[in-house]
Amino acid sequence: MTALTGDSQGHGTGRDLRRLWFPDPLTLLVACVLVAAVLTWILPSGAYEHRDDPVTGRTVVVAGTYHAVEPAPVGAFRAFVDIPRGLSDAASVVFLIFLVGGAFTVVDRTGALESGTRWMVGRLGGRDVLLIPAVALFFAAGGALENMQEEIIALVPVLLLLTSRAGFEPLVAVAMSGGTAMVASAFSPLNPFQVGIAQKIAQLPLLSGWAFRTMLLAVALAFWVGGTMRYAVRTRRPPEGGGERGGEDEVPGAAALPRRHLLVLGLVLGAFTFVIVGLLSWGWGFDELSAAFFIMGALAGLAGRLGVEGTARAFVKGFRDMAYAALLVGFARAIYVVLEDGRIVDTIVHGLFTPVQGLPPALAGLGMMLAHVAVHVPIPSVSGHAVLTMPILVPLSDLLHVSRQVAVLAYQSGAGLTDMITPTNGSLLALLAAGGVSYRDWFPFVASRYAGLLALGGAAVVAGALAGWGG
Repeated sequence: MTALTGDSQGHGTGRDLRRLWFPDPLTLLVACVLVAAVLTWILPSGAYEHRDDPVTGRTVVVAGTYHAVEPAPVGAFRAFVDIPRGLSDAASVVFLIFLVGGAFTVVDRTGALESGTRWMVGRLGGRDVLLIPAVALFFAAGGALENMQEEIIALVPVLLLLTSRAGFEPLVAVAMSGGTAMVASAFSPLNPFQVGIAQKIAQLPLLSGWAFRTMLLAVALAFWVGGTMRYAVRTRRPPEGGGERGGEDEVPGAAALPRRHLLVLGLVLGAFTFVIVGLLSWGWGFDELSAAFFIMGALAGLAGRLGVEGTARAFVKGFRDMAYAALLVGFARAIYVVLEDGRIVDTIVHGLFTPVQGLPPALAGLGMMLAHVAVHVPIPSVSGHAVLTMPILVPLSDLLHVSRQVAVLAYQSGAGLTDMITPTNGSLLALLAAGGVSYRDWFPFVASRYAGLLALGGAAVVAGALAGWGG
């Protein structure tokens, strides 16, 4: 892992956090698997009854049905058996990472990314910091529209070309892509995998409350992107590739791109357009995404004059480069598999939300959000989190006179934002691995920003509860 240098201008808290020891992501995830196994021996087993929900098309819990069940503690060997089971459960995501990684390695081998990077940096002419909001806008749209996370992993090496030429640290590439997408997902008014599922379960009209959520989204993105830009400027180094930023050697490269590179970049843009339409209109899943990007990579290799053999070799290199990131996603999934085998997932949810019942509306809404933060550590899947918790919280919010819209916002803020900091989120660790950024360096960068965004979400939840927001 690449260890990043500290901020040369001071920031004592960040330096103190950097002194903390964080293990390698694989070590961390294996430790979490074992901790999950230990918890199955400590916590009582329990379960809610479940039913098929025709509205969401998913299996949801039935509120008020929690009951004790036969204990099923997970032993050490069985916990390790659950690791390949986790990889199997996450197979579609794992293969997406492999195939997208292979496809973009092909695109890179054509030279189109290098040419495009030179063109973009040259056109900015010394205003390289503007790369950050420009790139962030794209990933914010992906996060808000379709909860983009795993798809970004293979794009991080591409973004590293941009950041290295501008003199920015690799952490900036992760922050302006994955970090921005997670922030946008958390506050999105239309993300089908977060607010969409939650509103369906709460029997609220889709897109209801969009104006308030859009305002929160704008504030959150300004906070995150602005903080990333300030960090990038403070920690900037001499750009890679020689020459001054925006100097004479780069401007000619910005003037015109070879036709074959334009064709390759056009294929990439077309593929992303096709994918967005597929996700929003045709109900695509990870397998369809994998197929679309594989086709893009094959066509890009031929258009970029790599030939059939050259394209195949580039795919193989991409598979190798993405192997570690892909495996991290499967190891993270194993944590949930262990908890599920030990029959304590419902116990954790029941224990965290029960204390909320005696609170007044504003505090109850805030308590819901904080409980979602805690739940999302062992269950780092926003859609799985929603179908597990929202059926419990909807009737609870009615009893507490907290509007269902506020209950949905509490879920969005608590679960969605925690994606960007919890080490049990395999997609986050895979993003960091692809960028050569250790969790030890990511944590001090994200911690204060996460706290600020969580405070924003909490203030919105309290304000919504006090105002009786339900539109």
